[in-house]
Amino acid sequence: MLKAHYFFALSLSEETKKYINACMEPMRLGDSFKKWVYPEDYHLTLAFLGSADELGPVMDKVGRLTHPSFPLTLSGFGTFGKGDSPRILWMGVELSGLLHRLRDLVYGACEEAGFQLDLRPFSPHITVGRKWSEEYSFTHEWLDRFQPADRHTFTATEVVLYQTHPDRLPKYEAVQTIPLQTN
Repeated sequence: MLKAHYFFALSLSEETKKYINACMEPMRLGDSFKKWVYPEDYHLTLAFLGSADELGPVMDKVGRLTHPSFPLTLSGFGTFGKGDSPRILWMGVELSGLLHRLRDLVYGACEEAGFQLDLRPFSPHITVGRKWSEEYSFTHEWLDRFQPADRHTFTATEVVLYQTHPDRLPKYEAVQTIPLQTN
């Protein structure tokens, strides 16, 4: 049996999930990415913990954080991985000082609780697809055809500790929810 993995993320409103899903529809019609993220699983990761035997200390530390809710604006699609066969398709968010501050607070609390986290720079995104199909080479011209014409803004209202369940849909289960302060 696979060991459960955990991560802290911003949850997304149903309206935002529907917006992203609507933007994704035309892409799903072709043989592009092998796996599509289930819309209920859309989120913006702040800190990936991996497997954990004891969550109490990190839940306590993150649960005591105070941070205001704040707006975020989606910025369009991008990819991670090799140029001609990306491994991740994502919807980005515009730069936000409040998002980076919140991520730093959550990240720091996780490290204080003893977790060794990824040291790569924070690149905020919402993963929507995985593993380019390799039927043909990926091009940015292909991706540009699907960029949303409008921008969608939503309010970040809570940080959630999720547990992964790779064998079911949705894959992610909320374990703890930490509300952000309303303005």
